[in-house]
Amino acid sequence: MGICGTGMGSLAGMFKEAGFVVTGSDQHVYPPMSDFLASQGIEVRQGYRPENLAPRPDLVVVGNVITRKNPEAIALADLGIPYASFPQALSHYFLAAKTSLVVAGTHGKTTTSSLLASLLHAAGLAPSFMIGGLVQAFGRNFHLGGGEHFVVEGDEYDTAFFDKGPKFLHYRPRIAILTSVEFDHADIYADLAAVKHAFRRLVAIMPPDGCLVACWDDPLVREVVADAPCRVLAYGAGEGAAWRLADLAVTPAGTDFVAVKEGRSFGTFHSVMPGRHNALNALAVIAVLDLLGVAAEGIARGLAGFAGVRRRQEVRGTVGGVTVIDDFAHHPTAVRETLAALKDAYAGRRLVAVFEPRTNSSRRRVFQQDYVAAFDAAAEVLVKEPEPLANVPAEERFSSRQLAADLLRRGVAARYFATTDEIIASLAVEARAGDVIAILSNGGFDNIHPRLLAALRP
Repeated sequence: MGICGTGMGSLAGMFKEAGFVVTGSDQHVYPPMSDFLASQGIEVRQGYRPENLAPRPDLVVVGNVITRKNPEAIALADLGIPYASFPQALSHYFLAAKTSLVVAGTHGKTTTSSLLASLLHAAGLAPSFMIGGLVQAFGRNFHLGGGEHFVVEGDEYDTAFFDKGPKFLHYRPRIAILTSVEFDHADIYADLAAVKHAFRRLVAIMPPDGCLVACWDDPLVREVVADAPCRVLAYGAGEGAAWRLADLAVTPAGTDFVAVKEGRSFGTFHSVMPGRHNALNALAVIAVLDLLGVAAEGIARGLAGFAGVRRRQEVRGTVGGVTVIDDFAHHPTAVRETLAALKDAYAGRRLVAVFEPRTNSSRRRVFQQDYVAAFDAAAEVLVKEPEPLANVPAEERFSSRQLAADLLRRGVAARYFATTDEIIASLAVEARAGDVIAILSNGGFDNIHPRLLAALRP
């Protein structure tokens, strides 16, 4: 139920590959997930109805988009059919027999888990994985490999209407990476204390013989892992970390750095992904691969060959010298780090940021002021008016118009737009050769990327 969600659709594909007969239902059935499910031979029924539960299934996996008032969920309870949440099903059927490698944190989960899975594959360890973004090397976001390791992106979002705990509590971590801890998901977490409590719960379920690879540059990470029941392996750019980032250089070709292990150079590495934050993500993965016995030379080859992740600083095209980049950044910290990385990577070129607030948190006023300092690396910022959250009072909603005004007062050129069409029309006239246009949104943004590229063509 809710089969067209990114994780749910992938889980359905995994069940199909494992030999199960799979059907599903969803309110919104459309590409690309509908095309993927059709290619897997999985029947998808439009809308939620009791009839979708006939013939009677052996198990129903309930996505967290489903509410207890959903007519299909009500019928599920009345019929007494066994059911599970997405994380429960993933854990029971796919993680229990594997060594689970969980990547968690407010930022960088998708990139770091994709990198970990790709480098394990490059090292010949045949991993399985379930990740929130499309891994370029595999062309999809899940894979069932023959090796002992399963890489899973550890989402802190809630599990289901009948289980409000974070998803990652079901994922049986043996080795975990914790990239960062910040306030996010304002729709389910009341404050930062609640977020920290969720991550402490993850730390608490680590087995005594496990290992927690933690970003030591983040004081909240240090606080959360203070009482870890297992070994903590610290990484970061600052002092006090067992794994330290050194000699960082960001160029249009990517990022070069030295990984220092316990005071000695472990190796020199190159990544196509620009920026300090991506180098730190890579450093965490290097630490894990070293734990698993992969040699530095093999890690370096795998990292150099990593093709990236869809929608993470992904170049969608260049027209007339104007480069259009797609990125998932939406939290103020992610926006700041992404733009800083792009400014370094494309030094000397004008960086234009196009921002669509779309998440439940970004459409609330909770980050209204934090965004003002997030765009300093951009030469110009274009902000779109978000779709309002109907269940949030007007005075608690984010204002794109106010953000544009605040950015102007800060000295950053900024403009507010009511529609995507207006943004495209403006850029088509004003963009010039050498510009880098970074489009920041966790959604489709009205298909802006190909539409803008088409508008830029003479």
